[in-house]
Amino acid sequence: MKRKRFSVEQIVAVLKQAEVGVPVAELIRQVGISEQTLYRWKKQYKGLETDQVRQFKQLQEENGRLKRLVAELTLDKVMLQDVLAKKL
Repeated sequence: MKRKRFSVEQIVAVLKQAEVGVPVAELIRQVGISEQTLYRWKKQYKGLETDQVRQFKQLQEENGRLKRLVAELTLDKVMLQDVLAKKL
């Protein structure tokens, strides 16, 4: 998996600078990102504070974990139903 270069706090700080009025061209040059990355960050983290973004990320991770757990349990259930159907 690709390692991320910027923490959530750094991303929010960059977006705050963009909101304050720092020119986009200068900001992306200073940070070392592409313009597309800046706009993707804006789309994803618009209007959020650092703690809100961190909580959002934690909820996303937990949601993914729970979805995997449900998928595994569903597979187990189907396998057990198949075994029961073969015995009867």
